[in-house]
Amino acid sequence: MAWKHKNRWFRRWLMVIVFWAVPVMIVAVGEIREEMAYNRVDLERALATWQFTDAQRALGAPARCHGAPDEARAAGCPADVLAANAAKHQEALDEYAHRRSTLASYLWHAFVGYWVVPAAFLFGLGVLIGAIRRALRRPSRPEVKTTPQP
Repeated sequence: MAWKHKNRWFRRWLMVIVFWAVPVMIVAVGEIREEMAYNRVDLERALATWQFTDAQRALGAPARCHGAPDEARAAGCPADVLAANAAKHQEALDEYAHRRSTLASYLWHAFVGYWVVPAAFLFGLGVLIGAIRRALRRPSRPEVKTTPQP
């Protein structure tokens, strides 16, 4: 069969790229887990930090206002303390969302740089080598057939 090994280089390229995706994904998942764990801890710390005025301290607000805003609300934290700290807590949530989008952007660029670009380079190299081999395989001029003279 003439077509049996026709696209052998393409199958090899596909195998290399699929196997190359494994270490790229391992690194990406590790980065995501590590960075998001850090971001979550930072968010929890920012949400658990409360600022009180002297009057609020005198009324015993620090004893009731601890943890995340929902926990503090459930523990009986006064509404004025919740309102005073709401802007700071919203900034922490916005920073967390910004970090997530930055991480997604970073991972997209890393995916393109470490997987798509090498895949395209190897594909282009395979096409170039295939074209050169095809050009060298064909004769440069047609053969002239001679018929034997009797």
